[in-house]
This record gives sequence, structure tokens and C-alpha cells, in this order.
Amino acid sequence: MELADRAVGFLLSFISLSIFTYYTFWVIILPFVDDDHFVHKYFLPQEYTILIPVSAGVALLCLLCIFIGFVMLKSKKKKA
Repeated sequence: MELADRAVGFLLSFISLSIFTYYTFWVIILPFVDDDHFVHKYFLPQEYTILIPVSAGVALLCLLCIFIGFVMLKSKKKKA
């Protein structure tokens, strides 16, 4: 089981590092590259640099609030 845990941890670390590198290049370096350069076809338009993290944050906050609401409802039913 230890080997499987290490493999999953390595995979998650690799995915996180890849996303971080892609987003960092997209936000920090790409605005300084000419618009007609071929590298622009590998990235989404610049409008999404803010839209994607904000949407993910709002979705995460909503899911967290729903989870807390369910936990509060369950704990209230146990007391009664």
C-alpha cells in the first residue's frame, strides 16, 4: 500500500506543478510575447486568467457552505 500512496502523491504533485507552471507562464510571461507568436495558440485568451480562478473559488466556497450546512443539520437532528 505504501508504494501506491507514493505513486498517488507523486501524480498529484506532478499535476499541481504542471498547472502552476502553465498558469504562471500564461499570466506573467505571455503578455510580453508578441500576439502573432505561435505560442499563443496553446493558451486561452487573457480574459480567462481571472475568470477561471474566480469561478473555481466561488464554486469551492459554495460547496464548502453546503457541506457546513449539511453538517449543522445532521448535528441538530442528533440532539433532538
